[in-house]
Amino acid sequence: MVRLSVAQLLPALDGGGVERGTLEVARELVRQGHRSVVISAGGRLVPELLRDGSEHLAWPLGVKSPWTLRWVWPLRRWLEEQRIDILHARSRLPAWVGWLAWRGMNPMTRPRFVTTVHGLYSVSRYSAIMTRGERVIAVSETVRAYLQRHYPELPANRIQVIQRGVDPAAFPYGYRPSSGWLADWRRQYPQLFDVPILTLPGRLSRLKGHEDFIDLIARLRMGGTVVYGLIVGGPEPGRQRYADGLREMARSRGVGDVVLFAGHRSDIREIYAISTLVLSLSAKPESFGRTVLEALGLGIPVAGYDHGGVGEILRRIYPVGLVSVGDSEALTKRVKELLAAAPAVPPEPAYPLRRMLDETLALYKTCAGRLGLAREADANPLN
Repeated sequence: MVRLSVAQLLPALDGGGVERGTLEVARELVRQGHRSVVISAGGRLVPELLRDGSEHLAWPLGVKSPWTLRWVWPLRRWLEEQRIDILHARSRLPAWVGWLAWRGMNPMTRPRFVTTVHGLYSVSRYSAIMTRGERVIAVSETVRAYLQRHYPELPANRIQVIQRGVDPAAFPYGYRPSSGWLADWRRQYPQLFDVPILTLPGRLSRLKGHEDFIDLIARLRMGGTVVYGLIVGGPEPGRQRYADGLREMARSRGVGDVVLFAGHRSDIREIYAISTLVLSLSAKPESFGRTVLEALGLGIPVAGYDHGGVGEILRRIYPVGLVSVGDSEALTKRVKELLAAAPAVPPEPAYPLRRMLDETLALYKTCAGRLGLAREADANPLN
C-alpha cells in the first residue's frame, strides 16, 4: 500500500460540521496507515484529533487580515520538505493561502490541490478560490448546482459530489440516553420532564432561524399546545447582543419561561434523543444540514424549511417534515400535525459516514496516483 501524506486546511477546530468532517477524514486516514496533518488555529477539538493519531500545526490561516498571507511562504517550504501528497482546503481564506503556496511550487512534484465547498458562499472573486481545486468536492447536490450556476467556467468533470455522512454507531437509531444522563438533565431542566420538547440546534446566528423558532413556540402556546422550546448553541464571538435580543424577544412574546437557551453542548446526541421534534429553520439555504441528518439517524422527526441541503435531505428521508420557507402559519400547522401523530423515521441510514470516507479516500488515492507518476518522471527525466 502506498502511504499518503494528507494536509487539511481550515480556520479552527472549535466545533461545527466542517470541523467534525475534518476529524472524521483524519481518523480514517490514520486508521488506514496514512499520515494525517491538520493545519488550523486550534480549538477544543485538537486533543481529539491528536488522540486519534493525526498531527496538528497551529497556524492561524483563517484570520481575516492581510497579515495572514505571511503564511504562504512557510507553508510552501513545509509542503516541499514534508512531501505532502494532498493539500485539501476546506475554507476560503485558508484556501487562498494554500493555493498561493501551491502555485509557486514545481507543477510536476507539488501536492494535488483539493477543495471542499462546504457552504453556499456569496458569489465573488474571493469565494471563487474554492473552485481552484484540481478536484472540487461538493457536499451535496445543492452545492453542485450552486457551483454550476455561479461558476460556469468550472468544468463539470472537476466537481465530485461527496455527501456528508453520519456514523450510525455514533447516532444509533432508537438511542436512549443513560439513566445517569437523564437524572442530570432533569436536575438541570426540571421543567422539561414529561413534556413535548421542540429543539433548534445551531450557533446563535441571525441566519439560523431563532426568531422564527420563538415565534413558532409563541403561536403554539397561544393556540393551547403545551410545548417547550430548546435552543442549543452558543453565541458567535462578538454577537452577545444578538443572544440577549433573542431572550428579550422570548419575554416580549410571553414565552420567556418556556424557551430555554442551553448554550453550547457536547451531548447533542442525548438532547436530540429526548426531543419530540427537531427543527431546521435557517433563513438562507444550508449547503447540507448535518444536524437534520443526525436527528433523523436517531429516529427523531424533523421539520425544516424546504430549501438547500435541508430540503434535499428531508425530501429523501422524511418529506412530511418539509415546510415552505418563512411560512409561519404552515410551519405552525405542520408542527401541530407532527406533535399529534408523527410518522416514523425510516431506520435505514441514507447518508452513512462510511460512504463519505470511502469516497474521499478514493479521490485522494486517484489524485495521488497521478502525482506519483509525475514525481517518478521528474526523478528520471531520461527514462
